[in-house]
Amino acid sequence: MRLQLLSDLHLETEAYTPEPSGDAELLVLAGDIDSRWDGLERFARWPVPVLFVAGNHEFDRRELRSAWPALRERCASLGITLLEREQHLRTDKAGRRIRFVATTRWCDFDLFGAAGRERAMRAAGYFMHVMRARCDGRLFDAAAVRDEALACRAWLAQALAERPMPTPPS
Repeated sequence: MRLQLLSDLHLETEAYTPEPSGDAELLVLAGDIDSRWDGLERFARWPVPVLFVAGNHEFDRRELRSAWPALRERCASLGITLLEREQHLRTDKAGRRIRFVATTRWCDFDLFGAAGRERAMRAAGYFMHVMRARCDGRLFDAAAVRDEALACRAWLAQALAERPMPTPPS
C-alpha cells in the first residue's frame, strides 16, 4: 500500500498547504497537525481515506479525557478515522490486507535511562506549563505524561503481539 505521511504540520502557526500525493492509497496524519483542530478540515475532501493519530499538541489547552471524544467526533464529522489504542484494517489496490496499529506516543523520558529520567522530566516541566493541558482536573505534567506513555506503550506491545484482525470492518 502506498502511503502519504504528514506529521508535525502545526497548522495553527504555519502557513503550509499540504498537497495530495498522486499515487497514495491512504493518508496518515501522524500527530501535531493542528492544536486548534481547525486545520483538519483541509483533509475532509482528501482524495484518499485519512487515518489520524493525535500528537501531544492536539491537546494543548484542553482536558485530556474530555478532549478524546471531542476529537473523535470532530474527525468523524470530517470523514477522518482517528486511531487511539486501536487497530484498523485496510485492503490495498492489490487486495492485500494491512493492519494499522496506532496510539499516541507520549514521552516516557527514558531516552537516557532511569538516571536521566528525573532531569528530563524537570526540563519538560516548563513545556507542560506552556501546553496548559489538563488531565482529570490537574495539570498534565511530566509525571502524568509518563504515565500515559507507559499505558500506551503497554497497549501497543500487546496489540502487536496479537494476531491480525480476521476480517475488515464493515
